[in-house]
Amino acid sequence: MCNPTPSNPNTKTSCTSAAQRPTLPCSTPIYQIYALKTLTHDHLSPLSASLSKNLTTHAHEHYANSTHAVIPTANGTIAIQLAAYKYSPANFWNGRLRTTYLYHLATTTLTGTLKCDVHYYEDGNVRLLSTKTLPPTAMAASAGEIMKAVARVERGWQEELNRGFGRLSEGEFKSLRRQLPVTRQKVEWEKVTSYRAGKEIGGGRR
Repeated sequence: MCNPTPSNPNTKTSCTSAAQRPTLPCSTPIYQIYALKTLTHDHLSPLSASLSKNLTTHAHEHYANSTHAVIPTANGTIAIQLAAYKYSPANFWNGRLRTTYLYHLATTTLTGTLKCDVHYYEDGNVRLLSTKTLPPTAMAASAGEIMKAVARVERGWQEELNRGFGRLSEGEFKSLRRQLPVTRQKVEWEKVTSYRAGKEIGGGRR
């Protein structure tokens, strides 16, 4: 027999007969049992279950290492979450992508937040932090249409980041480089070992 009175008065528990008792401990809070059930296709609504299958396909096509989930919430939204990562310590860099989309059933709109964090740490520290917000966008209650919109947003964001990297290389980074050395002449690198400091580079003794 289990004790229906929880040790914590603020925690609700559910006890059933031996024939109906779940495999979870009797002291497991109701909200935990519900949360576990919502993560399986059998207990999801048709739209959530379809979104979960489409999200799995999307993740496998675009992200080598990722974790994802579709979770109905209590306030009438469906959360679509994905976290992808790639770690390369041998090359001194790590990267992680996190996305959260909310489909609002009452207004049939999709909102989202995308975050990218890349850290390069060979001989120093360089970190890229990028965040993109998806404003409320009207969207039919169709898993296929929702995931097409998700793929479109992520592809556009990646293209935007690539253009930004190009501008850095040709703009800001290039402007930081000195066009010519202090002698105002190009260095002949094949002869650099034969240069004598203070004479050929510095113009001789003064």
